[in-house]
Amino acid sequence: MGRLITRDTALFLDFDGTLTGFSDDPDSVRLPPGGFAVLERLAEKLGGAVALVSGRDVRDLASRVPTCLWRAGNHGDLVLAPEANEPDGDTSPPPALLAELKELTAAHDGVRLEEKARVLTIHTRMARDASGDVIAKAEAIAARTEGYKLQLGKDVAEFKPEGVDKGRAIERLMKEGAFAGRKPLFFGDDATDEDGFIVCLHRGGSAVKIGEGKTLAPHRLPDHHAVWDVLKEALHDLA
Repeated sequence: MGRLITRDTALFLDFDGTLTGFSDDPDSVRLPPGGFAVLERLAEKLGGAVALVSGRDVRDLASRVPTCLWRAGNHGDLVLAPEANEPDGDTSPPPALLAELKELTAAHDGVRLEEKARVLTIHTRMARDASGDVIAKAEAIAARTEGYKLQLGKDVAEFKPEGVDKGRAIERLMKEGAFAGRKPLFFGDDATDEDGFIVCLHRGGSAVKIGEGKTLAPHRLPDHHAVWDVLKEALHDLA
């Protein structure tokens, strides 16, 4: 599968569940030993056409990956060019929505609200028994919140501004000089990555689903360890 990555590839990579495993403590998640070097070398081989596209806040993401890469966080709502440290634009969620979600999550032990600029994420990994009730209430809040939509993922319910998704982030990045004219390839593991898969396939590229679950991606890998095997194989092929 390493030959999916060629000299004319624009490479897009999710972070959690794709380059790393999952943890009950998201702050503890880091790239594996040697991961920085692999990504830096791939960016060099591909003329800078490597980007992380993640649901994490872009500033959090930037602290965990090489600064030479493009980084799209908050499901693509905020983008950092190589070596940039702070995003431009409005990063504040609606106060009323934030207040409602704080009240909802405070009512359930183990449920956590993560504020990622305009994206607000409810984590239920530590309270799966309560997830059904939490999601039902989150759906009711989303239905009456103008300009926002709710997207469900693995033990998360994410409130995102309308028009924000990973597919649009990839479309945006494909207009940048390093990516223009290349075939996009996206590795991702969650439902939120499917928007990116659609864009890559529409542009004549491809996509790789990590783990189990229904997907539009034509390729699949079992876990993040296999992703690193493919990336290292690609470095060898591109030598």
